[in-house]
Amino acid sequence: MNNSVANTARLLWAGLRALLVLTVVCGVLYPLAVTGVAQGIFPDKANGSEITENGKVVGSELIGQRYDLPLKKGQETAAPDLKWFQPRPSNGLGTNSVNTRYKLILSGATNRSGDNKELIDWVKAAKAAVVKDNSVPGHPVSPSDVPADAVTSSGSGLDPAISPAYAQLQVRRVAERNHLPVDRVEKLVEQHTDGRILGFVGEPRVNVLQLNIALEQLADGA
Repeated sequence: MNNSVANTARLLWAGLRALLVLTVVCGVLYPLAVTGVAQGIFPDKANGSEITENGKVVGSELIGQRYDLPLKKGQETAAPDLKWFQPRPSNGLGTNSVNTRYKLILSGATNRSGDNKELIDWVKAAKAAVVKDNSVPGHPVSPSDVPADAVTSSGSGLDPAISPAYAQLQVRRVAERNHLPVDRVEKLVEQHTDGRILGFVGEPRVNVLQLNIALEQLADGA
């Protein structure tokens, strides 16, 4: 009987020691080591790839934002503020402007098939809106010129980038709304177009938040 109790006590003490050691190693030392290495080698990425303007965090390189007008009474969805470059469509983002902290509502895809009627209606409505919003006097936009990312959301709904084609489609509208020369806005898009990773991975892309920050600076200095 005494041996049985002693054996049980030893087992319990051994288990408790293992628990305490693993808690310290895995719950304290390992996280501190990983955090220290990350902060030392790539602090920008470790802190969420933050984008700052005038010393204030305005967003992340990894999370998309919307650029909408204030929601009016009776409106369910705010209208886009057409002075800014617009991101991909998404039902997962809160309203935003360049200088306010983003607010995420949810993340996720529509989970609708390509022949789903509701999805088809969304795409048609989005294409009509893109054509209408980006057509300026003397330069109408043809529906065939609207790229896919202008009318469809990404899998997460939080994609921070658009294609160079969609950015170029918005150039004349943005230039007109900000009273800027078209060629200067075009150059801005070119300067903020990132190529394929390692030259072959992914597609060329334009980070919308970074582009809009540069646009704001250009407009303020014009």
